[in-house]
Amino acid sequence: MNEFLTVALSFPTLPYSIVLAFAVLYWLLAAFGVVDDGIAHDGMDLHLGDDGLHGISGIFARLGLGGAPVMLVIALLAFFGWTVTYFVHLFLLQALPTPVRWVAGSVTAVLALIPAVPLSVVVLRPIRRLLLRLRPVPQVSLLGRVGVIASPQVTATVGHANVDDGGAGLILQVRSHDGSVLARGDRVVLLDYLADHNHYLVVRENAHPALSIQDSLIAGDKEIHR
Repeated sequence: MNEFLTVALSFPTLPYSIVLAFAVLYWLLAAFGVVDDGIAHDGMDLHLGDDGLHGISGIFARLGLGGAPVMLVIALLAFFGWTVTYFVHLFLLQALPTPVRWVAGSVTAVLALIPAVPLSVVVLRPIRRLLLRLRPVPQVSLLGRVGVIASPQVTATVGHANVDDGGAGLILQVRSHDGSVLARGDRVVLLDYLADHNHYLVVRENAHPALSIQDSLIAGDKEIHR
């Protein structure tokens, strides 16, 4: 036990031990509802702001790690990285002189991510399929509804909007249909739902005059019946 703690709490295993401990703590808090597990929000909810989320999710997607909560991906990378560095440290690095151990340890800590990425991809495959089954079935009636952009901006890759569903209201992940940048407060129309990515495609309300006129007529009809 002493040897285990010595290796786990010393370089190069220590950085992975810290990240792994943080990830485990995060998921324990998520299990009790203290923090959001991120499953219902494109799997990417760390409250880092839209730009930060897009940056992290973009890197993970290019590595084949997209479609799952960020903290789950981090936990898997940390676990496999920790496993590699732990055993290399235990069987090879401990016997080296301190200066050499620090240099070799730094190289080991970086190279540990090479096997960690494909191993995480393999583990995430069945998890992604399970998460897709657990996602709620989208309400078809939402298509054609008008919403208001709530994030700083909506692009083809990031953003969310508020939609009035006749109740408490919904916060939906949305993406620009035509690639244009939509700003906070812009009114948009829900055109389509992409189940694989769990988001809606939207356009500016005034880009579809027929929908804008229809919305105005509905509002006028409500005023008449009051």
